[in-house]
Amino acid sequence: MLRSGTSIGANVEEATAGISKRDFTHKMAISSKEARETKYWLRLIQHSRIVDVETSNLLVQVEELIRILTSIVKTSQVSIK
Repeated sequence: MLRSGTSIGANVEEATAGISKRDFTHKMAISSKEARETKYWLRLIQHSRIVDVETSNLLVQVEELIRILTSIVKTSQVSIK
């Protein structure tokens, strides 16, 4: 979860320095995928109860982040075509 969770921000940072619109869109798409992976790990933690961590708020936040990133990717793809 640490890897996928921190990869979201790293790829957004790379996207903002993208050399082209296509590069920007690609990095944002990777961020979206990493957010989805992080959501998976949070759900796994929640359901397995491996550790005693409250995940409900984190799941809400990652879901919102997924919606934002997905919207950015879709909007960027339209402007590429």
